[in-house]
Amino acid sequence: MDTHPLQLTGCGLVLREWTSDDLAVMRELFDDPDVAHRTPLASPFGRADALRYLHNAGRARLSGERLHLAITTDGHQARGEILLNRVTGSIGYMVGAAHRGQGLAVRALGMMTEFAHTTAALPKVILEIEPDNHPSIAVARSAGFHPSGCSIPETVTDKGRTYDLLTWEHSLTADDRG
Repeated sequence: MDTHPLQLTGCGLVLREWTSDDLAVMRELFDDPDVAHRTPLASPFGRADALRYLHNAGRARLSGERLHLAITTDGHQARGEILLNRVTGSIGYMVGAAHRGQGLAVRALGMMTEFAHTTAALPKVILEIEPDNHPSIAVARSAGFHPSGCSIPETVTDKGRTYDLLTWEHSLTADDRG
């Protein structure tokens, strides 16, 4: 398993692994009511949560299970996160409130989708989005994802809230394969 730091560059972004220097910004980005509502992250999200998250992200990378990358424009200041679960073929993303509306999620999703198809050799990747999460649906569409053929949503209960998730997908086409 590759243990060198992973960095993806393109589209005006640098996607890089989280480091211990990011603990304060992780708290700032993840300790947000909108993020808490849509993700399984702890709320409030404190220093201990950031340390645990950093440790778990590193362990998941080493095991080959998941990649958690900070979304940056300069390789330094994190503005959000994009992650790839290699086991389920799913991608997740979030952008901090102060950084929304700049196309960061669409660009990061496009880059991670390309990485998933080419480097991780996943012919199909998915997103799981709540039907009322219109900003995330717009990101999915802009990045070339479409609703999957399965019209039955997955019902999830997390942090005392029950909600539905619709599956969106992006598959390699014959043109993509070269």
